[in-house]
Amino acid sequence: MLLEQINSPDKLKQLSVEELPKLAEEIRQFLIESLSMTGGHLASNLGVVELTIAMHYLFDSPRDKFLWDVGHQAYVHKLLTGRRELFPTLRQYKGLCGFPKMSESEHDVWETGHSSTSLSGAMGMAAARDLKGEDYKVIPVIGDGALTGGMALEALNHIGEEKKDIIVILNDNEMSISPNVGALHNHLGRLRTNKGYNKIKEEVEQLLKKIPTLGEPMAKTLERIKDSLKYLIVSGVLFETLGFTYLGPVNGHQLDELMESLRLAAKTKGPVLVHVVTKKGQGYKPAEDDSVNYHGAGPYKIESGAFKKKADGPPAYPAVFGNTMVRLAEQNERIVAITPAMLTGSKLEKFNEKFPDRCFDVGIAEQHAVTFAAGLATQGMKPVLAIYSTFLQRGYDQFIHDVCRQKLNVVFAVDRAGFVGEDGETHQGVYDISFMRNQPHIVIMMPKDENELQHMLYTATQYQDGPVAVRYSKSTGVGVEMDAEFKMIPIGKSELVRQGNDVALLAFGPMVQTALEAADQLAQRGISARVINARFAKPLDEECLDQLARENLPIVTIEEGTIIGGFGSAVLEYYAQNNIVGMNIKTLGVPDIYVEHGSIRDQRREVGLTPEHIADTVNKFLPRKKQRA
Repeated sequence: MLLEQINSPDKLKQLSVEELPKLAEEIRQFLIESLSMTGGHLASNLGVVELTIAMHYLFDSPRDKFLWDVGHQAYVHKLLTGRRELFPTLRQYKGLCGFPKMSESEHDVWETGHSSTSLSGAMGMAAARDLKGEDYKVIPVIGDGALTGGMALEALNHIGEEKKDIIVILNDNEMSISPNVGALHNHLGRLRTNKGYNKIKEEVEQLLKKIPTLGEPMAKTLERIKDSLKYLIVSGVLFETLGFTYLGPVNGHQLDELMESLRLAAKTKGPVLVHVVTKKGQGYKPAEDDSVNYHGAGPYKIESGAFKKKADGPPAYPAVFGNTMVRLAEQNERIVAITPAMLTGSKLEKFNEKFPDRCFDVGIAEQHAVTFAAGLATQGMKPVLAIYSTFLQRGYDQFIHDVCRQKLNVVFAVDRAGFVGEDGETHQGVYDISFMRNQPHIVIMMPKDENELQHMLYTATQYQDGPVAVRYSKSTGVGVEMDAEFKMIPIGKSELVRQGNDVALLAFGPMVQTALEAADQLAQRGISARVINARFAKPLDEECLDQLARENLPIVTIEEGTIIGGFGSAVLEYYAQNNIVGMNIKTLGVPDIYVEHGSIRDQRREVGLTPEHIADTVNKFLPRKKQRA
């Protein structure tokens, strides 16, 4: 097999051009077989096989810099740079990362996980290259979905203004995760379908060259005619207006076309945009037919494409959110749902089907999503922004400036709060407590189980005194019975789950269940642990904290978030600000590290958020007279 011979780009270059289509076929088969066991980003990688081969064949990585926007489509790049044997460990604990990672390979020059960053990074590299007098190519690969991000458009504007030698490859597959939306997507559609554009442009240019030397007024007139023809054929000519030489559209699955365009781009001075049209899931029919579910696929059966079923169990929290939103919207016509290109991931498909006029997918545009929600709230609507914790970071200025400062009634449904498993450090939802809780007016809550989640969502949509963040995990629920009717949860009030007299385990969100298991283990050691479901990281239940102080009960706070600035930190601040001294308090959570990919179980074990570790910690933490062997 050709693929087995390739452990570096140099080995790839030893193949003849005629052998490359066979290599592409082998790579597709390898990915289909390997990911059927581990899961991973299948459809997006099947779509860039030929593109990645052409890039490594024509350019010289790592001297030439490849930047993969988002990075989930870099599997082929990893295969061609010597990491084939690591694929059985893909996205597993201490295994191959699902995104580019500098510590893995010198060929990974830009680490990503979020979209729309590659062009800004490329501009920085190109500027550094020119300042140092060096000579190499800078080649970012960005999808049409990521191009909707405001940061990408800002970078395009800067690159075009500075006229830097950068080859931007636009991987146009008409998809991000959910189908792309917006005017820019429609513009690219027109580019894809206007095959006559380049032909007419070339013919006009050839005609102008044949005309004898003319005076300046006539030359300017003819140039305007040429520009008018371009605008007539392709409305906007967006990229050339921004200062790029536009090449394409190019068939992304035809190696000869690809390499011809990339060679031309390499010879062109200034910024170039190569518009490559690809198909997600190319070469594997199940992924071609359903690129949404095969974007980030779990293990599947190769022959049928059917996903390997997990054992039946409780619903995942995002599914509970999606079902609850439909019920809430049936009762309250002011409720609208917003998602930044995560309609499927946030489980809003049912809501969108039933209330299409009240569901807004704004594309990969988190900043816009937050301020759009703020605008809705000013007019008496009740916007619910379903956004992953890791993506809410991208709308932080708007969170502060446009929502909290104006005390607007926006509900943030913070999905993937806590550990996220296989996507790893770029996607961990462990920072939002600390960056949200420092803002006036915000209410932050998290349920202990799926039944409490529906009540929290109801409470948040009824709340009229400012913004509310309801955090929830991507994992499955506990398996409790769901109440038929919604209930209001008193703002800032905790819940006593288990009585105890030796120590208080003050747990937030899914850590309540972990705390209960730890309490069981402590009971076997003769330690009576009180378990409290905090419910709120802001406002805190001051009455509860005052009671613990009166009893002088040792406290252990437990959260699946950062210790720095998190829920436990808020408890410490409360006692310090109120001059309550002598309290024994231990904070458990995520320490000052980035937690890498693996299962959620692995990640909790790494930072000590397991019942066993909590029980051991409590036993060592308690005053000597309360410790047990």
